[in-house]
Amino acid sequence: MKKKAEQDTICAVATPPGRGGVGIIRLSGPDSFALAHGLCPSEALPAPRQAGYRSFYTADGQVIDQGLLLCFPAPHSFTGEAVCELHTHGSPVIQNALLASLITAGARHADPGEFSQRAFLNGRIDLIQAEAIADLIAASSEQAARAAQRSMEGVFSKQVMALADALTALRVWVEAALDFPDEDIDFLADGKVSERVHQLRLELERILDQAQSGRVLTEGLKVAIVGAPNVGKSSLLNALSQRDAAIVTAIAGTTRDVVREQIVFAGVAMTLADTAGLRDTDDPIEAEGVARAHRELQSADLIWHVVDGHGAQPFVLNALSTLPAAVPVIEIRNKIDECDKPPGVHQGVVHLSALSGAGLDALQHHIMRCLGLQETSTNEFSARKRHIEALQAALVELNEGEQALSATGSGELLAEHLKTAADELGRLTGVVTSDELLGRIFADFCIGK
Repeated sequence: MKKKAEQDTICAVATPPGRGGVGIIRLSGPDSFALAHGLCPSEALPAPRQAGYRSFYTADGQVIDQGLLLCFPAPHSFTGEAVCELHTHGSPVIQNALLASLITAGARHADPGEFSQRAFLNGRIDLIQAEAIADLIAASSEQAARAAQRSMEGVFSKQVMALADALTALRVWVEAALDFPDEDIDFLADGKVSERVHQLRLELERILDQAQSGRVLTEGLKVAIVGAPNVGKSSLLNALSQRDAAIVTAIAGTTRDVVREQIVFAGVAMTLADTAGLRDTDDPIEAEGVARAHRELQSADLIWHVVDGHGAQPFVLNALSTLPAAVPVIEIRNKIDECDKPPGVHQGVVHLSALSGAGLDALQHHIMRCLGLQETSTNEFSARKRHIEALQAALVELNEGEQALSATGSGELLAEHLKTAADELGRLTGVVTSDELLGRIFADFCIGK
C-alpha cells in the first residue's frame, strides 16, 4: 500500500545542468514557504500561483540574484505539498549559492525522482503517470512524446483500473454464488460467468497489445540489417540516416564490422545495425564480421532481411531460422530500379530502391502496421517492460481461471485467479506496491523531477 510522503522539505535544481538563460530551483515540503521567504525577507511572498519579482539574499544580506518566485499551497501542487519555485538566471554559481542557503536554513537536497515520488505517495498521480513523466523527458520522437503525454493524462491508467475493477466485481459475484449454494439458479453454470471471463480476457489482450506498441515508442528498437553480400544493406543504412555512415562499393564483403546509426523512423527511435554480408568465407577478417552479424541477429528487436533480384540466399535463411519466433523479420527487396519493379509492399515483401529512395515510405508504413502503430492515433500510450510483465502475468491468471471454470466448474479456483489478476494490475498503478519497486522506478529519474 502507498505511504504518505516524508515531512522534511527538499530542494533541487529542476533545469538541466550547465549555463542557461533561466534556471529553476524547486522546493517541496512543509517549510517551503518559510525557506523561500527567508531568501527575500523584506518582501511578502507573492499570491498563490502568481509570479512575483524578488531579490534573493544570503543570510548575511548579500544579493545572490533577482528573479521570479512562485508559491503553490498544499494540496494544490504537483507533489501535493507546499511547493515554491525560484526562477533565476541559469548560472551554476547562482543556483549553487541559492541551494546552499536553502540547505543551511533547513532543507535537504532531493534524491533523484523524489518530487515525482512524493506526488505519487500523496495521491496526486499514480505509478504509471509518474513513470510517464520520465518517459516524456526522455522521449526521442514526436510520437513517443505524444504517447507519454497521454499516459500522464491517465489514458493507460484508466483502462487498467477499469479492468481491475471489473475483475474484482466478477470475483465478488462468484464468491456470492459460492456463499449461497442453495439458490435455485446456479450462477456458475448458466454461462454468464464464463462469458464475462472471456470478455475480460479479450479486453486484457487488447490492452496488452497497446502496451507492447507503447513500449516500442518508449524504449525504441534495435534493428539488425542482414542479408547476403552486396544486396544494398549499407546503402539502405545511408539512405535512412541521410549521410554516408557506411562505406558502399561494388565489391562484395566491403562491410566487415557492425556499423550503427541512431535514427527516428516510422515514429520510433531505432538503432540500425548494418552487418557484414552472411556467407561462407575463408577470409579470417570477413569471417569475424559474419560472426558479429550472427550475434547482432540474436540481440535485435527487429530484423530487416535485405535481398536483391536474386532473392533470399540459403546461408542467410539458415541464420534466420535460429531466431526466436517472437522476433519479427521484414523482408526488403532492394534494387528495384535495376529490375523495373514498382515500389510498395507486395505479398508482405517491401520493394524499394535504397539508391533512389523509392519505396522508403512504403517501408515506413509497413513497419508501423507490423508494430501496431498509427500515425494519427489518439489511443497510444507509453509503456515499459514492467507494465508488459504485469499485464502478461494477469493474463496467465485469467486464462487459468477460465480453464478451471471450464474443466471443473470450480468457482473457488476462478475467484482466486481473478483476485491474483487484479493484484497484478494493481501493481501497475501502485495500488499494490513495495518500497523495493518504488526505489527501482524513481532512482532512474533526474534530480529535480
